[in-house]
Amino acid sequence: MGKKVEQIFPETIEFIEKQKIFFVATAMSVGTVNVSPKGMDTFRVISPNRVMWLNVTGSGNETATHLQENDRITIMFCAFDGKPLILRLYGKGKVYHQRDKEWTEYINLFPKLDGTRQIIDIDVQIVQTSCGMAVPFMDFKQEREELKTWAKKQGEEGLKEYWDKKNTISFDGHPTGIFE
Repeated sequence: MGKKVEQIFPETIEFIEKQKIFFVATAMSVGTVNVSPKGMDTFRVISPNRVMWLNVTGSGNETATHLQENDRITIMFCAFDGKPLILRLYGKGKVYHQRDKEWTEYINLFPKLDGTRQIIDIDVQIVQTSCGMAVPFMDFKQEREELKTWAKKQGEEGLKEYWDKKNTISFDGHPTGIFE
């Protein structure tokens, strides 16, 4: 069944690399809890206690907002084929924007994706697994291309305009920090 350890082991990395989707959960001290599904080639294991995720443009910017006030973050992966497993990475996250020096250091870990918005750097403190026996089998067909197509069509200036309209204030009315 489940177990809790303090680092990511090689077999865990192998499981992570096979997954097509993961879920991100964050919350401020007061307000809504945000849980978001994420896909594409945007997740990297940096070391046994560090992961990064490339955050692309979306309709909200909750993770970046929440991490400004409360750095707790949970990443969850589920096996939808093969042996059942749920994997959670509990840690403390920080956000790097294109204006930050860390951005230049880490952006090349990821493929070039139109719409790239932030890098989330997570110090993993607990790695927890559970059985996942109730998670259904599901077949992966393909990645969706709509976000990539939309972001490319917007161009750099169009994306900044979109961020200004949709990504500067969180669902609960807090500034997201996307612009200085």
